[in-house]
Amino acid sequence: MKKKKVVLAYSGGLDTSFCVKYLTQEKNLDVYTVLVDTGGFEEEELKATGEKALLMGAKKHEVVDATGEYYNECIRYLVFGNVLKYSTYPLSVSSERVFQAKMIAAKAKELKADYVAHGSTGAGNDQVRFDLIFRILIPEIAVLTPIRDLKLSRQDEIDYLKKHDVQLDWQKTRYSINKGIWGTSVGGEETLTSDQFLPGSAFPTQLKTDSIEDINLEFNQQKSGEFLFLDPINSGS
Repeated sequence: MKKKKVVLAYSGGLDTSFCVKYLTQEKNLDVYTVLVDTGGFEEEELKATGEKALLMGAKKHEVVDATGEYYNECIRYLVFGNVLKYSTYPLSVSSERVFQAKMIAAKAKELKADYVAHGSTGAGNDQVRFDLIFRILIPEIAVLTPIRDLKLSRQDEIDYLKKHDVQLDWQKTRYSINKGIWGTSVGGEETLTSDQFLPGSAFPTQLKTDSIEDINLEFNQQKSGEFLFLDPINSGS
């Protein structure tokens, strides 16, 4: 009997790694993992992430580069308007999810998938962003959310993967890291409370200076639709 297809929004972290194993083992689905790159991955990371997906049991893995579209349709307007949530930090993850969900929806339609899935928990707003866009763009395709539905802790996911002989760097899986062109966010058990700080080791890059610096961004006039981003660190601006 032919297996049904599910397209999984995949990042290579603990949650989506669990989803691959769970959907293949417990739901008997052919899992097509799709990583939507919004500018936060190095080439070596993309390769390693793809290898991990296949090791977990994915039938096929694909990377979709959304950096140009993400910049042209979103980031430049956030920069022009100096948009900051609570006047404090950039709308990095929230804006990325919109473009990631759009790309995943398009891929699910292209593959004629029976399901689409994401690894969001029930604790934050990512679940709403993915669900809402999927409901609008691909209402005919059912949405699977294993982490949310099973109400799993990160330790529950680790225990499940260990049970299925999956070998990962379990120390790194303690934290959820989201990297994109417009920012990096880190979450862990400390962020579930209001009285603890994340340790410096949790961050993918370590603090090099604690002084205040001014960074200027410059934009050159361009033809409509062209992607141009000047690096404020290396452009001399």
